[in-house]
Amino acid sequence: MSNAESSTSASDLTWFKSSYSGTEGGQCIEVAADRGTVHIRDSKAVAGPVVRVSREAWAGFVGEA
Repeated sequence: MSNAESSTSASDLTWFKSSYSGTEGGQCIEVAADRGTVHIRDSKAVAGPVVRVSREAWAGFVGEA
């Protein structure tokens, strides 16, 4: 995981939520990507903290999930 600050603002990104989350909210995350970083946030707290990881780290996580 990277602690480096990204110059991309969370509001400038296009966020995606899992299609498995349904319409009732649930416990979901949203992800957005820019050139080298994947941004992850709680879909119920969009103004809250954002975790940033490299694309490689995200691909490794998704590959294991």
